[in-house]
Amino acid sequence: MGTFVGHVGIGLVFFLIGLWHLLNHIKLHAFHPNSYTAPLWFPSFKFRYAEPFLIMAASVASISMDLFIGPKRHQPLDRDGTIPFNHINNFEQASISFAMFVYAAFLVILDRTQPKVSRSLGHFLASIAFAQELLLSPNSTDHITPIGQYHFFQRLVILVTLTTFLMGIGFPNSFMVSFVRSLSIFFQGVWFIVTGVMLYTPEFMPKGCLLYNENGRKVIRCSGEEALHRANSLIKLEFSWLLIGTAIFGVSFYLVFVKIYGQKFEYFYLGSKEEHEGEEESDYIESQKKIACTEILKTKCKVGKVELKNCLW
Repeated sequence: MGTFVGHVGIGLVFFLIGLWHLLNHIKLHAFHPNSYTAPLWFPSFKFRYAEPFLIMAASVASISMDLFIGPKRHQPLDRDGTIPFNHINNFEQASISFAMFVYAAFLVILDRTQPKVSRSLGHFLASIAFAQELLLSPNSTDHITPIGQYHFFQRLVILVTLTTFLMGIGFPNSFMVSFVRSLSIFFQGVWFIVTGVMLYTPEFMPKGCLLYNENGRKVIRCSGEEALHRANSLIKLEFSWLLIGTAIFGVSFYLVFVKIYGQKFEYFYLGSKEEHEGEEESDYIESQKKIACTEILKTKCKVGKVELKNCLW
């Protein structure tokens, strides 16, 4: 993934999934704020498994690039079958992608089998995937170089995503946990794209710094202490401004779509209380099986022998 295309491509996947989750969590919470339960993923109306399949496709593409397309001999091993130093990073990135693939594949399996703890198991697998990303992401030991600075801030965002996935197991009804998680995934995508553009576009290289290829790894060398300090300070400013901008975007996004969808709808299941107790709301489609009631409409409807007042189908 240490290329412009690799960073931007993966960044777009995170960006789209984060935005998709942000929109759907806001919509779901606006429809029934008092009984909100966060699903782990959201089916698409045209193709139910679009989200997990997108994750799996991106993971396969990333693994292929790291292990078979990117290396000069189109395979990452040395002639004696060992892993050379300059390909260690390839295996680390491929391991992250494989963990993401496993997570997405089990989203489909859990949805098809529908165990009672499917939501918690999904959060557990997501936590494993993002723990892999946190542990195996490129890490500069001193964070002095500009590349190390970009990776350091990337790992901070990953840590937030991992924490919110773990919190989602114990707090399934917390909208703010889902909101922060969705926004952190979105911000991961933004930061990946910015990293790819700023590191691999010569025009954006800080003054006095150049990009070199050393032993198959990209490194940035600056002409002196002043140039290095200036480059690292600019990266901190980039992260700070993007963080503030993402926060403004997230809150504004919420206010706009809450106004669109309204906050006067509350869902409930048709059926006995005993049937509903202990069940986990697995995804957004389940919430659409509910009936929304409001005091705005003065209509009546019947479901079998049961008469409901003020119903909006």
